[in-house]
Formats: sequence, C-alpha cells, structure tokens
Amino acid sequence: MSEWYKLVDMVLPFDWGQYVFMKNALLAVLVIAPVYAVLGTMVVSNRMAFFTDVLGHSALAGIAIGVVCGIQDPVGPMITMAVILAVLVNVFKGLTRASTDTVLGVFMAFMVALGITILSRQGGFVKYTKYLIGDILAVSPNEITWLVVMFFVVLIYWCVAGNALLLTSVNSSLARSRRIKVFLLETSFTILLAIVVMLSIRLVGVLIINSLLVLPAAASRNFARNTRAYTLWAVVFSLMSGVAGLIASYYWGTATGATIVLFSVGCYVFSVAAGRLLSGALKTSG
Repeated sequence: MSEWYKLVDMVLPFDWGQYVFMKNALLAVLVIAPVYAVLGTMVVSNRMAFFTDVLGHSALAGIAIGVVCGIQDPVGPMITMAVILAVLVNVFKGLTRASTDTVLGVFMAFMVALGITILSRQGGFVKYTKYLIGDILAVSPNEITWLVVMFFVVLIYWCVAGNALLLTSVNSSLARSRRIKVFLLETSFTILLAIVVMLSIRLVGVLIINSLLVLPAAASRNFARNTRAYTLWAVVFSLMSGVAGLIASYYWGTATGATIVLFSVGCYVFSVAAGRLLSGALKTSG
C-alpha cells in the first residue's frame, strides 16, 4: 500500500489526496468499478436488474442469521444466504409457472421481512443501518486485498464463460444446441454475482448497489454497436462515475455511494443523447 500512497502523492497532488482514507477509497473504486461494469453487462442483457436488487436486500437476512448465531463478522452468513438465494431462484424458475419477477418478489419479501424482524428486536436495528448506505471511505487495506482477489476471479470467470453467457442471454435454446449447460452456467453466474454483491455491500450499501451494477451497463448499451464496445464503455462509465463521485463527495460532504450513483445517472443521460445523435448520423449517411 505504501507504493500506492507514493504514486497518488506524485500523480494527484490535490487536497483530498493527502488523506489515507481517500487513497484507500480511490484504489477500491478503481478495482471494483470494472467488476461492476463487466457483471452489469450480463445483468442488463439477461434482464436481471431486479434480481441484483433482491440480492442486495438479502444481506439483511444474512446479517440477522449472523446475529442469531453469535457471529461477529456477518460477511460469511451474508454470502451464504445470497448463494442459497441465487440457487433457489434458478430452481424455482423451473418449478413454477409464475414469472421471474413474481418469484423474485416473493423471495425479496421474505428476506427483507426476516432480516428486519430479527434485527429490530429491542430497537437494535439502528446499529445496522450502515449496511443500508455503506461507507467506502472506511475501506481497509485488508478489504482492498479481497477486492483485488475478487477482481481476478471475475476476470478469469469472464474469460472462460463470457461467450457462453452472451449466447445464453441471446438465445438459450441455441446455447443448449451448442451443448452449453445453461442451468449450470446461469447458476454459476448468479452465485458469482451474489458473492461480489455481498463482499462489497459494506462499502456501497444495500440501497444503491443495484444502481452501481445496472447504470454503467445500461448507459453503454444505449450506443455501443458490438459486444466488445458494450463491455468497454461500461467499464469507462463505471470508472468515470466512480472516481468523479468519490472526489465530488469529498468536496460536497455527501455520502460517497449516492454521489457516485448521481454521476452514473449523468452518464446514462449522456449516453441516451449520444445514442440518438449516433442513430441520426447513421440514418443520414445511409
């Protein structure tokens, strides 16, 4: 970490750069933003935005289970609950005729109700509200290490299964004809997504993690013309909004996660305008 601190001091000689917590937060943003962008492209392509929202809210149930079991660090129970949820959702989609949104709504209602019921006993819910908003400024070097590990895990997974995931999102029947095990592939992706969400929930919060996953990918999709550009622009938008939101929150004195989301929304609005201009230019040239 000392080398990173020296690099920031040399390259970014600004007021906010003199604080260790800002240097840690900047590194966390640079590591986690590409992860959100890459996973977000598949979340958007597979219409899983609501699913990631359900995953985020399942953190409350994980924390509650941890409290009941007397576990001090709730990350383990949170990941366990999220993985169980990811598998159950995939199983229930095949067992019921209800729409995916309906199945997700049922699980979300249960997870949120269970978490709040347990955590609110004797007025104890207040001390867990930090998980709702998150605080990336409090990220520790140890947590950054886990984020780096997560980055490489996602990168390896994407290199191995990215094309199959893309084909599945376009046409699952065609994917099966190519001998792709769609159920196992979708389940592995949802499990990976669940782990990423739970590992970063303390930094960005339950209420906004879905926005950070969806907005950069949605912005990229507005004007990207191929898969490579779609992923690349999602990463660019995620990094831009992450860094800009972090620095702006320092000067404005606002919640970092929410400020990053506002910049992500700005990127989305920009992409809508850029997409329309690009479409108009293509029609004119054609």
